[in-house]
Amino acid sequence: GLFVTDYFTRTPRKLSPFRSFASIELFHFHIPEDTVIAVWNLITFKEQGGTFGDQCPDRSITVYFRSGAPSVINPLHTHFPRDTAVPGSFALTLTWTLPNRTTGVFNVTSPLPGDWFLAAHLPKDEGKISVKGLYEECQYLFQPQLIVQRLVNIAVLYPGHVTEQSMAPHNRSCLYKVFVPSYTSRVLVEVLRCRGAEGCPLWLRVRAKAPPLHNSTTLDCREHTPCQLAQDLPFWQHWYYVLVEKHPGVPGTVSFQVTVQLTDCSRPSLARPPFLPSSASMNMPHSFGSAGGLALGDSPPPTSPNDTKHPVPIPVTLHAGERCWPVRPTLRNELDTFSVHFYIFFGPNVSVPPDRPAVFVINLLPVLDSGGVLNLELRLNVSSLCGENVTVFGCLNHGVPLTSSDNTSVTCETESLAGFLLSVNATASLSRLRIPYPQTGSWYLSLRSLCATEHGFEPCTNVTAEVYLRAYLSPCINDCGIYGQCKLLRTNNYLYAACECKAGWNGWGCTDNAEAFSYGFQLLSTLLLCLSNVMFVPPVAIAVRSHYLLEAAVYIFTMFFSTFYHACDQPGIVVFCIMEYDVLQFCDFLGSLMSVWVTVIAMARLQPIVKQASVLYLLGAMLLSMALQMDRHGLWNLLGPSLFALGIMAVAWTARTIRRRHCYPPTWKRWAFYLCPGALIAAAAVLLYAFVETEENYFYIHSIWHLLIAGSVGFLLPPRAKPSRRLGPLPRRKGCGYQLCVNEQEELGLVDPAVASINSICTG
Repeated sequence: GLFVTDYFTRTPRKLSPFRSFASIELFHFHIPEDTVIAVWNLITFKEQGGTFGDQCPDRSITVYFRSGAPSVINPLHTHFPRDTAVPGSFALTLTWTLPNRTTGVFNVTSPLPGDWFLAAHLPKDEGKISVKGLYEECQYLFQPQLIVQRLVNIAVLYPGHVTEQSMAPHNRSCLYKVFVPSYTSRVLVEVLRCRGAEGCPLWLRVRAKAPPLHNSTTLDCREHTPCQLAQDLPFWQHWYYVLVEKHPGVPGTVSFQVTVQLTDCSRPSLARPPFLPSSASMNMPHSFGSAGGLALGDSPPPTSPNDTKHPVPIPVTLHAGERCWPVRPTLRNELDTFSVHFYIFFGPNVSVPPDRPAVFVINLLPVLDSGGVLNLELRLNVSSLCGENVTVFGCLNHGVPLTSSDNTSVTCETESLAGFLLSVNATASLSRLRIPYPQTGSWYLSLRSLCATEHGFEPCTNVTAEVYLRAYLSPCINDCGIYGQCKLLRTNNYLYAACECKAGWNGWGCTDNAEAFSYGFQLLSTLLLCLSNVMFVPPVAIAVRSHYLLEAAVYIFTMFFSTFYHACDQPGIVVFCIMEYDVLQFCDFLGSLMSVWVTVIAMARLQPIVKQASVLYLLGAMLLSMALQMDRHGLWNLLGPSLFALGIMAVAWTARTIRRRHCYPPTWKRWAFYLCPGALIAAAAVLLYAFVETEENYFYIHSIWHLLIAGSVGFLLPPRAKPSRRLGPLPRRKGCGYQLCVNEQEELGLVDPAVASINSICTG
């Protein structure tokens, strides 16, 4: 055959340590039909500060693959919520082969066509809280690339027609495909008139949706005469691929004929006719039990005189179990993103007769509906059982309804199908099923009522069970509960939802309490973070006593908003918010930085130098507000104004030192008992905040941060200068001129005016 190679790539993305599905990176690909091989090239490299991160540690990267919907992963081995079905997926772990780069390859032979999703993440870390911009973090970037090779011009088989084929000695196999429409109960593939050097040295393989593999349904035509391969309950509205493969080492040419028969379950004792009128080719679905036949989607083209295809009528007997029942549609009502209700006509209460199943179809839109959770709920009306021991079984399957020919069977599995089983009876009248990230397409629910006897389940007589049926699509499972938040995430143009848990709770629906915080622990952490702000009361008292009223107002502002911000910022249920979270956070950050600003400006003692020192206070408020609005967690946006204030203080102290010709402040007691202890306490607080704080110790390390910062303010805040009581009012000199008065008490920065002799020197 002729192969065509397609290439797809995605932009590199930064990977994060796994905490929940909201922290993974999701990539969406689309594999075309008739693809024989798909190769994912997984490229991972390190970066640090815009360069290659050769010094970054090697951290393993886990990649998940799934067809049809995102992978439901559980790397932390947490518990899933009750009644949750977990679909499987492929997983691959990448290890580093070079200091800053590694690659991995994942091959899929004959992949299923349609949407494929890749999910990648780093291992869970210790949860260290790092200050943004303090140092260059190691970034692990992941870029997947997809190369597909697909066949073109695959021969199409038409039901009821025979295709002749001669396989040359250098050819190994021949590939065909046939489209299976809805309401098909059986696909029968047969090899006719096979002639070769050693009888019929052929293998016959059949597979749905993609070309067959070595483990697909196989039949050896040497051992079976006639060479017929049947597929019961095939997937509706899909291509079936037929591979005729020659045994290795067979010489010469092998000629054969291949034909396909599709059994129409809506037409008892009839196979699908080879030709249908154009009005039937619309493939209209059944509605409430209409008995009309359904057509094949595509009619065969006109037959040319030299065409090797010609109809061969083959009678097919429809077995009792191959009869299909009417499929009742559902009405789709979209309320919001991933919030869809499926209503049943003349429902939600449905009647399940004793002699036949009730079948319903739920259609999920491609791509749009695969990022949520499909919920199904059955509730049995016990009063409708009339005292009989009736059990209603529900079987949910994707692609085709599963109705077994055995009325006593309670399984939802066949050789090629696997579904989800639900059951309700008088004892357990409620049953639920949740499927996170369901595959899109048609889901079929088959309900049957059976009576329990000593010999197992048997068909009921004259008992019609009534069941309340509810089917809907939701973003998350139970909205993630009280200890989680349902987040709507986006990767390129694909939307999906995931839970982000808090307070130590884990799991897909935040229901795993193995590491959950107790109520007492939550209350203790909240009280520590809030009450530690009371340490600002002494600095407020010192500021008021020293007549620093503006500074005292800033400290009160900081204490108030820090207390209520941490009361609102708690992850558990001990939460109290007086305002919106964003407002409280902004005011808390602004108050903290303004406290540093006004304290440093007060230490600079600019009043004799800059008569309007209040301009600096207003300038600081505006600069800090701008920096917080730009990036509240950026290091230099927050550290820049603080360093600017320290620079002003250093210039003021240097000017006084040069003018006075001795160090300022001049007394060793001021340095030994106030400035040095205050600076050490502030430095310890900064070190704890920047290098020690983690998610586990946050509540007490951050409380210590509050205590140390407030304590350092009490030490660093300068005393207010007081005039000497021994000095009377200075006489005003008459005439033109000016007076320059220097208060040596203010220059010395003394706490008590009695420590040194005070002289006022006036120069005219």
